[in-house]
Amino acid sequence: MNKTDQSVKINIDESLCKRCGFCIEYCNTKVYEADQDGLPLVKNLDNCTKCRLCELRCPDFAVKVEVENNE
Repeated sequence: MNKTDQSVKINIDESLCKRCGFCIEYCNTKVYEADQDGLPLVKNLDNCTKCRLCELRCPDFAVKVEVENNE
């Protein structure tokens, strides 16, 4: 299975997010941008490599990366 056989969905729980910016900083492919209040927004989902660093580094468990197989 290669990258094109999978789709990804990223959810950010605004009630848990404290707007630390870790997900934005750890994303090497610039999937996220911060809004005016510092909340991370998914702006470039096609850039996501599904590495899950954003999810793993989130201290508040606010980021969830769901990878689905498209077989």
